Amino acid sequence: MNRAPKMISNRPHLAAVVAGLVFLAVAARADNPNSIIYSKHNLSVSSPGSVHANTETEVCIFCHTPHGASATDGPLWNHQMSSAPYKPFTSPTLTALNVVIGQPNGSSRLCLSCHDGTIALGSVSSRAGGIAMNTASLPLHTDLTADHPVSFVYNSALATAASAYPAAGGLVDPGIPGALPPEVVLDNGGQMQCTTCHDPHNNQYGSFLVLNNNDPLNPSALCVACHSLPGWTGSAHATSSKLLPVALANQLTQKKNGVQSKGMVPSTSVGHTACASCHVPHAAGAKPALMRFSNPEKNCVDCHAGEGPGKNVASEITKISAHATLTRPDAHSPREDLVNPPERHVTCADCHNPHAVGTASGAYNQISGALAAVAGVNAGGSPVSAITQEYELCFRCHGDSAKRGPAVVPRQFVQTNTRLEFNPGNVSFHPVETLGKNFSSPSLLSPLTSASLIRCSDCHNSDQSPAAGGSGANGPHGSVFSPLLERRLLVTDGTPYNPGNFALCYKCHASSVVDSSLASSWSGHQTHIEQYRAACTTCHDSHAATQPHLINFNTAYVSPNQGVLNYLSTGPNHGTCTLTCHDGSGQNKPHAAKSY
Repeated sequence: MNRAPKMISNRPHLAAVVAGLVFLAVAARADNPNSIIYSKHNLSVSSPGSVHANTETEVCIFCHTPHGASATDGPLWNHQMSSAPYKPFTSPTLTALNVVIGQPNGSSRLCLSCHDGTIALGSVSSRAGGIAMNTASLPLHTDLTADHPVSFVYNSALATAASAYPAAGGLVDPGIPGALPPEVVLDNGGQMQCTTCHDPHNNQYGSFLVLNNNDPLNPSALCVACHSLPGWTGSAHATSSKLLPVALANQLTQKKNGVQSKGMVPSTSVGHTACASCHVPHAAGAKPALMRFSNPEKNCVDCHAGEGPGKNVASEITKISAHATLTRPDAHSPREDLVNPPERHVTCADCHNPHAVGTASGAYNQISGALAAVAGVNAGGSPVSAITQEYELCFRCHGDSAKRGPAVVPRQFVQTNTRLEFNPGNVSFHPVETLGKNFSSPSLLSPLTSASLIRCSDCHNSDQSPAAGGSGANGPHGSVFSPLLERRLLVTDGTPYNPGNFALCYKCHASSVVDSSLASSWSGHQTHIEQYRAACTTCHDSHAATQPHLINFNTAYVSPNQGVLNYLSTGPNHGTCTLTCHDGSGQNKPHAAKSY
């Protein structure tokens, strides 16, 4: 069906058209089941809604009159206007775009004459004393900070400016002919108004929307008519057929006339509801992004809590070692300094772009779909708008950040900048950025070889992830093993040797080779870890070192011998140490250029 004219529009002969509505109302009832007659905007005594007049039978009179209408407010306008001051919508994104939302004007002001709750619904100029209603007015609603902004100029300049912040979502350029659907109409001044999204005379799609926002074949059609989201098409949140949590699905089931519509398909899948799974245009909980819940992270964990379509991340982020996403859930901004934001934080949106997230697993030289279109820092320390390597995301917080925190293990050579640790120019490192320098690694478990690359998440991962043998979510959300390790790694000396204490190392390195006297490996391993009860980390730095074989002593157990603390490699599986070991037996073991 064609849309009825907007209250403020550039269409010609509008006054005549609106006046004609009064006389066409009866015909509309017979010919159009989606007309105002069958909607909540029919405030007459015949209204199908719960708010209606006591005796008034006319329908259009609550907004329009053919005679004695206001000369300034709108098309044959009949309802008394509100003089209430409004608190307009604000957000960091609009601030960055230099957009200030002022007081509502145009058709939005007409809508608010009823919807702000300050004027009685029956206050019309064509009825002396107004119209008696069963409800005097709607609830007070002059705070518009939780509602989609209106009465602002939406033009090519704004769309161009928004493109500088892809993480916040871009805008379709309304200056391009045909870019906006014909149903989505700006007012004569190029401003977005209530009537850009709502047609007050036609409730065909529910909520008086101008497009079907609940079509499984074209999800969130009205939202994406204006919002251009890089990566959205084909993303998991746009296409997933997984079912929403029951409570959210019931809340999102489309309604018309205040009751469940007959024949409407309930909104049950992620892809079906799309934008509406997280965002609401009115009465939003988290106002700046118009998100459903006031705690931004709840919009994620509501579905990722075990009972929804996603794996149970909610339980991960509360573990003893976790990315503390619940500490400051509102601190993230898509325009923040990637390395040193005003307040150090981690939120779901720091690591995941919900508009682009996918399901691809990703090879070792590729990011997984879960990290698609996420900003980070490359190996050279430069910001990138979309990472291509997993470590680029980690470097964002664990690289050059001024507040990255101390090392877990005290080291002879201290380096807490992970970006610098994995620099290919270092003497030794785990092969995260590039291939390692040790061309003989007899302890590596198949399929790993000296030509393999690894990812940060091979070590820093959930202890319940598939890689750990569980069924939980992949990724460094949380773990029972600190610091956010997939498997146990004991970093203290003195405990009787148990391979399980070094399960993280033995994920890649065969314990049968490490804990042996085989000539292909360094035979001293067995003596140190079994007899002296030393941890792997007492000698080896898990990330990288300025010495061969990741040697970077733990100074809690290794100290100088007569002022000298030194390791020297003398060839494959051979070297000399000058140091003092405080072994697990409580004795000091001085070494003076001891050869192995």
